[in-house]
Amino acid sequence: MARTNFGIKNIQKLISIRNFSKNSRNLWSKDNIVSSPSNDVQLPSLTVNDFIWENIEKWAEKPAMVCGITNRTYTYHQLYKYSRRFGAKLRTLFDIREDDVTCIMMSNNPEYAVATLGSLEAGATVTIINPIYTVHEVQRQLILSCPKIVIGMPETIEVLKEACKLAKLNIPIITVTNTEALPAGTISFHELINDEYVDTSVLQRVNKDIDRIALLPHSSGTTGLPKAVELVHRTLVANFAQQNGEAFKYCQSATESSQESLLAVLPFYHIYGSGVIMLHKLSMGAKVVTLPKFEKNTFLNAIKQQKTSILHLVPPLASFLASHPECKKEDLSNVHTYICGAAPLPKQDIFRILDKSKSDVDFLQIYGLTEVSPLATTAPLGSKNYATVGVALPNTKLRIVNSKDESLGPNEVGELLIKGPQVMKGYKDNPEATKAAITDDGWFRSGDLASIDQDGVVTICDRIKELIKVKGFQVAPAELESVLKEHSDVLDVAVIGVPDSKMGEVPKAFVVVKEGSSINSNDLKQFVEERVAAYKRLSDVTFIDSLPRNPSGKILRRVLKEKYV
Repeated sequence: MARTNFGIKNIQKLISIRNFSKNSRNLWSKDNIVSSPSNDVQLPSLTVNDFIWENIEKWAEKPAMVCGITNRTYTYHQLYKYSRRFGAKLRTLFDIREDDVTCIMMSNNPEYAVATLGSLEAGATVTIINPIYTVHEVQRQLILSCPKIVIGMPETIEVLKEACKLAKLNIPIITVTNTEALPAGTISFHELINDEYVDTSVLQRVNKDIDRIALLPHSSGTTGLPKAVELVHRTLVANFAQQNGEAFKYCQSATESSQESLLAVLPFYHIYGSGVIMLHKLSMGAKVVTLPKFEKNTFLNAIKQQKTSILHLVPPLASFLASHPECKKEDLSNVHTYICGAAPLPKQDIFRILDKSKSDVDFLQIYGLTEVSPLATTAPLGSKNYATVGVALPNTKLRIVNSKDESLGPNEVGELLIKGPQVMKGYKDNPEATKAAITDDGWFRSGDLASIDQDGVVTICDRIKELIKVKGFQVAPAELESVLKEHSDVLDVAVIGVPDSKMGEVPKAFVVVKEGSSINSNDLKQFVEERVAAYKRLSDVTFIDSLPRNPSGKILRRVLKEKYV
């Protein structure tokens, strides 16, 4: 990145440290509500796509989306042109209208942005699916989101076809392919976007209501099976603006002589990838370099060749950078900021990365959830407090409450509640879950145990929610329990997370079998393996006579952990 831009960032860092110190004294209200040390920011009344296009003339010819393997590139002008063509095709050929859902199931590639922004241009809602999901998992998400069209790549088309059949959805399938033959029965994405005669004037009729749902990612919330999270244009754009607050703006807008470069290996089907890395950074004129998956050599080569200036991480990636001998100082010479989220990261890994980096770099830990679009807190520029997840973003309030919902004071541990313009609308078609997650006065229950110090700095202590985090990926015990209960020999089952040195946590099942059953643990592990993504697979199965439950019938997972782990 150009020295000019880095100089701007250093000036902002000094200002943010000064303002953070000045403002942090009065963050706690008498009701124990904690504010951000940063001033509130103005929240634009724009759709996501209009927010991204707002300043496009300033960087129209700069690269927007780049394939980190083939170097296939879309400039900002091309991204705008092709997205609008695709949006017009969705309206005219497929009769997509406001609030209809388009579904994307792909690995990271430059076309992901075209498909997403094109769908938003058409007024549609975009739902995103993990490309390694099985037919069983995809079917469940299709039923939840009810798309009118699906967009995949050759590797996902057969799964999409089978899942659509199971979900009883007879809908068009569009394939993004650059070299492979077009799968039978599908429509070419590139033929659609290369039609220069398409009438984009039809997009003028699209309703620009910012309270329409833009993205429909899936989350397990605090408990239970995956839920479709309704993120409207207003909440997403609010979170983009919050990330640009004076104390937190680690990504600088492109100028004639400089442009940030980001490596997008974290998946776009996750809101961290699609919201923080892709959509927000496109609004800043950054270059977003995609990798379809993590592979050691392509990852390191892309960092170096693309002169990556901002590197978004999750703990497994951070551990790789910290410990791998082939990752050297020259590979990271252009990086000025590391951002890490999704799960706690050991300090020793941070220090090892800093040792391989230039002297004046930021390593910032962030905290968020799908339900808050996704960021709630981040460390301010210049922070060296690596054990925390920073402070509330602008326009955001935090509370710590006990089991009676009474607000707690500084350094007391309880559940973290979040209030701000980035909080979701709710869970699609699930009013009970929405009511359980959002209080009547608008506070979102994170399900995480945390504390906040006198200066508003947040430390995540533990998880109330029963989710298992495998390499930063969320695995819902209820989902695996539901799969296991489909087996004819299983009477009752509970799944918990157990510590693992490489994965963080892994799922372990406790199974009560029906009388006379001869099923063994390998049979059950194989049964699950055929139905879920690799990171959800069971590490172990233990057979027990009965599950510990409380009087209301809820499984006492704590007892299982104490007795068996």
